[in-house]
Amino acid sequence: MYYNDDYDSQNRQFGPPYGVPFFPPFSPPGGPGPGQGPGLGPGTGAGFGPPSGPPPSFTPQQAQAQGFGAYAVDPGAIRPCTYRFVYLWLTNGRQFWAWLTFVGRRSAAGYRWIGFRWVYFGIDLDRIESFICY
Repeated sequence: MYYNDDYDSQNRQFGPPYGVPFFPPFSPPGGPGPGQGPGLGPGTGAGFGPPSGPPPSFTPQQAQAQGFGAYAVDPGAIRPCTYRFVYLWLTNGRQFWAWLTFVGRRSAAGYRWIGFRWVYFGIDLDRIESFICY
């Protein structure tokens, strides 16, 4: 629902409809709050922003991935991938590295790597064909 297939080379960020944030207030696109380090998850006393560096420099094989099937990815299966590098294969054929900060019943949100930096994004779980996290 919030993933935009028309993401363009001008690196525009597309958000939820009407500009109203759907995702929890603790994971703003602006990054961590004062005194909080980026890329560290809950329980560490740190922020909820993107990781401080790029994702792994390899592309995983889809045959190793989880969640492959005709139905939506189960939130319980992808939830352990929060605050970890996760490689996503979408139903439209696109694939990319992500850093998830939120997984709900029907959607996920976090940051995706666009080749040189992290950008905030959200996606319906039924758009994810398979995934693998590290």
